[in-house]
Amino acid sequence: MQTTLAPEFHGTREGTEAEAILRKCVHCGFCTATCPTYQLLGDELDGPRGRIYLIKQVMEGKPVTRATQQHLDRCLTCRNCESTCPSGVQYGHLVEIGRKVVEERVERPAGEKAVRWLLKEGLTSALFAPAMKLGQLARPLLPEALKNKVPGKMPAQAHRWPNREHERKVLMLMGCVQPAMMPNVNSATARVLDAAGIQTLVADEAGCCGALRTHLGDVDGGLDDMRRNVDAWWPLVSTGKVEAIVMNASACGAQVKDYAHALAHDPAYAERARRIVSLTKDISELLPDLVPRLKPKLRARGARKLAFHPPCTLQHGQQLRGGVEMHLAALGFDVQLATSESHLCCGSAGTYSVLQPELSYQLRDRKLANLAPLQAEVIVSANIGCIQHLGTGTTTPVKHWIEVLDEALA
Repeated sequence: MQTTLAPEFHGTREGTEAEAILRKCVHCGFCTATCPTYQLLGDELDGPRGRIYLIKQVMEGKPVTRATQQHLDRCLTCRNCESTCPSGVQYGHLVEIGRKVVEERVERPAGEKAVRWLLKEGLTSALFAPAMKLGQLARPLLPEALKNKVPGKMPAQAHRWPNREHERKVLMLMGCVQPAMMPNVNSATARVLDAAGIQTLVADEAGCCGALRTHLGDVDGGLDDMRRNVDAWWPLVSTGKVEAIVMNASACGAQVKDYAHALAHDPAYAERARRIVSLTKDISELLPDLVPRLKPKLRARGARKLAFHPPCTLQHGQQLRGGVEMHLAALGFDVQLATSESHLCCGSAGTYSVLQPELSYQLRDRKLANLAPLQAEVIVSANIGCIQHLGTGTTTPVKHWIEVLDEALA
């Protein structure tokens, strides 16, 4: 797509990158077929091709309007369009550039600004955990919209962490909201790895992966989160004490695997970021090594028929497909994908379910309707957002697949 950058973007990092991405787009429209918001709304400007045109206009110096901002806001950043695109357009990077520029030029209504500030500061705050505990105590009294965001009672093993020493060691990112909302995902990951002879280490100074602020248009704040994590992990990474940095939230994994790109312009962090990316693995990427170690330790009890919802950040963001299903099947589980639309987003998308609830819940219900015919004992996924969101719309238990595997271990 021919692009003529406005003078203000000439020679800038954002301008150079945006122009390179825009020039790859041939305007074929294949992406619209797999865009969740285009399927719901049928508006060209609420699909990737339309949003690319809007960002092109922004970068060429055309007027930026509130309507432009709303169309970009409605994007889930699911990156399904990237999996579909025959030209390799890096839409995810482009939309972040577009959002940053628009955020700087369009004043949001005061209410929107307040909600977005609360999300990016509150969810990453040390006060989030006590606030979540308070919410759980008051959960029966909360309105439905808030109750949906507050999980019920945690399982007894949620804080049971293995204490054995192993020669093999990995680092794990605990995440910003997961320790308070779904602590069992982290402890189950550590227990499964322990059963396979791998010790899980945690750098206490590490926090939010940076995705939350970045997706809300605070790119500089997101970069600060990334630098803090690099600094927190570097003592263990630089000395070779860990063989991998493990992610059990696929959204965090997709973000951390993008650190080298995000910090490429920073001479103090560029090389370290590349090293971090080379070590970062979704927990599913360890399954080929884990399966033979765990298989003799599995017991027959526990859910065996599973419906798997692959998060967008796993199948599109990280381009990891089929591994969870194949390796859980090798461990004796019956794992099925929805026969229709398994590639589509469930509507969670980080803070999207809070900021765009109408679209978000339509996508949730559509996803659950496609999973229902599988009649599974448990719906499993690989990202806290998907798990929490899907769980608000069904009586079928929704868990991380690592929790199910943990339950099945002797």
